Amino acid sequence: MLSIGALARATAIPVETLRTWERRYGYPTPERKASGHRLYPVGSVSRLRRIVKALADGHRAGDVVPASDADLRALLDTADALPARRPSPPGTESLVAGLLAAVGSFDGEAVTRRLQAEWARLGPLDFLTACVAPVIEAVGDAWVAGTLEVRHEHFLSERVGDLLRALRLPFEERATGPLVVLSTLPGESHSLGLHMAALMLATSRCRVLVLGTEVPPPQLAELARERRARAVGISVSGATGGAVTSRRLRALRSLLPPRTSLLAGGAGAPVGSTGVTTIRELARLESWARHAAGTA
Repeated sequence: MLSIGALARATAIPVETLRTWERRYGYPTPERKASGHRLYPVGSVSRLRRIVKALADGHRAGDVVPASDADLRALLDTADALPARRPSPPGTESLVAGLLAAVGSFDGEAVTRRLQAEWARLGPLDFLTACVAPVIEAVGDAWVAGTLEVRHEHFLSERVGDLLRALRLPFEERATGPLVVLSTLPGESHSLGLHMAALMLATSRCRVLVLGTEVPPPQLAELARERRARAVGISVSGATGGAVTSRRLRALRSLLPPRTSLLAGGAGAPVGSTGVTTIRELARLESWARHAAGTA
């Protein structure tokens, strides 16, 4: 067993960072002595070093700290095969800072106005990856740091969700490609990933049917069969990924028609699950959608 100071020295992770991860993600998990002192298993060192490597590869703490050991190893094993991260367009840092200030003051009009301007300036992929995703991450980090609160996160989520729906609708009206049904599994209440994926699919001319969150797998399979869906897409956040989600995805795969692909995206999407196509990068989702719609 190690004290938190010893754990920090063994992993080169600051004590405050370890405490923040424990508070937000539930890891590393200490044991308490009768005296009340917190001690950490020596085995935590190897996993924390893998987390450090994943962070150095460009992954977010919210994606890798709560990941299971199996998912973390698979992520590192397949890191070389993942597409390179797109460089951020000029002005991304000032954009995020301005949006953070607007979120802090609950200025919804400013948030929407700035996002609409970036949508007009950037293509759909850069808008989502270099504008929407960074500000969501920045608000989450500010919550960890104590400069913003949960109410700010919820405010941004609702504002961004409303905008993504509004941007998607004109593309849905013109889409003629195959149908993709989007949802989350029971227990997954985060919906922004769904709306980001839906916008990416619609701008690539796929037809999209967004069911929202927590739809039972048998109902998803029945709908896919009735509508002859090309694919069912499941969004998995870092908070819900793991062995349970992998089992549920395999169960859903067994219920779906053979012709219907099962896509899993998001920070918690499992890697290497049989019968499931994992798409964690929006660039890869765009490529999949364009091939499916015959526009690649």
